[in-house]
Amino acid sequence: MPDTTITLAHRLRRSDDVLFQNLDGEAVLLDLSSEAYFGLNDVGTRVWELLESTPLLSDVSARLQLEYEVDQVRAEADLLGLAARLVESGLASVV
Repeated sequence: MPDTTITLAHRLRRSDDVLFQNLDGEAVLLDLSSEAYFGLNDVGTRVWELLESTPLLSDVSARLQLEYEVDQVRAEADLLGLAARLVESGLASVV
């Protein structure tokens, strides 16, 4: 997704080529196409889970704010940073 900044108005779709395993609240992702492993902390794991049913990033941000009692600015900044890394790594795509 070159030259496009991800915003809260975007939807992300998790790649079908990624296997997900939750290990005590933290995720291990295996990208089958690159055979690379990725780790997510507990909040990143929750984002990954939410992307399955709530791909609109503004909705994911709202859920994170409620579940983690985090302020809007931080939730949005952290979510957009993670979303950009997921897309850059090929783990998700913008739809």
